[in-house]
Amino acid sequence: SAVGEGGFLTILYNAGIRTELFPILIFIAVGAMIDFSPLLKQPIMLFFGAAAQLGIFMAMLLAASTGVFSLKEAASIGIIGAADGPTSIYVANLFAPDLLGPISVAAYSYMALVPIIQPPVIRALTSKKERQIRMEADYDAKVSKKVLILFPIVVTLVAGIIAPISVGLVGALMFGNLIRESGVMDRLSKSAQNELANLTTLLLGITIGSTMVAEKFLAPTTLLILGIGLLAFVFDTAGGVLFAKFINLFLKKKINPMIGAAGISAFPMSARVVQKIALEEDPTNFILMQAIGANVAGQIGSIIAGGILLALVG
Repeated sequence: SAVGEGGFLTILYNAGIRTELFPILIFIAVGAMIDFSPLLKQPIMLFFGAAAQLGIFMAMLLAASTGVFSLKEAASIGIIGAADGPTSIYVANLFAPDLLGPISVAAYSYMALVPIIQPPVIRALTSKKERQIRMEADYDAKVSKKVLILFPIVVTLVAGIIAPISVGLVGALMFGNLIRESGVMDRLSKSAQNELANLTTLLLGITIGSTMVAEKFLAPTTLLILGIGLLAFVFDTAGGVLFAKFINLFLKKKINPMIGAAGISAFPMSARVVQKIALEEDPTNFILMQAIGANVAGQIGSIIAGGILLALVG
């Protein structure tokens, strides 16, 4: 049989999910896909990557306040707000393996629905004038090869000091990026971006699917998790936008507050959404580079926030 002792899906689950191998492999693939140079050209975007993690902690508090979930289960649900499927799976496997199915479905569903979820929240929190703010991008700024190679190493070290439990995730992401930036492992970098990403996603999908047995998945708690997950994405977007508006109070050169919404980890969808809205408001306003910088920062922010939550609750 496929499920049960000796079943291939059970073997895959034990080998890939319980050991946290599949999420780690996915992060190596994602790291190989990411170019950190837009972030390194504008380091201020790191703050937006942090601000847009508000949804994690708001969703966790909301889940805990229902009285239905334990603190560890609430933390696992909160991680949906990381807008990062592998991080959600990683944390849920440690804290709430029984909720792995609904948490994974919520995380990946809302990542795909970012173009529907974010625009109404952005428009509700900004004026037309704010959405038309132009930002100068220094397209000619160069980031040296040395900096691109040192960046993943330094981030891994800093994450290890702040939240040692996050090193597995951060280290995998940065290792994938180091393969890309080293310039001497092109074949391995391409394999990580394509074959490794596709194969692991396939195995991850069928393995998580095997956990969705009817008596566990078709339950009222699943609807509750989906609802809180949606609110987590709304809080993420709102947190980033409101932080940008707050920063603008002290700046002469204003930041387009929509950039804050791109601080979530849904890369690169969120940056595209922000650019699309900017073009709707002003067809000559291009803020994609800044949005990508914030979006990349969100990748790092979500993992570190997840690691902090693991450290605090674990």
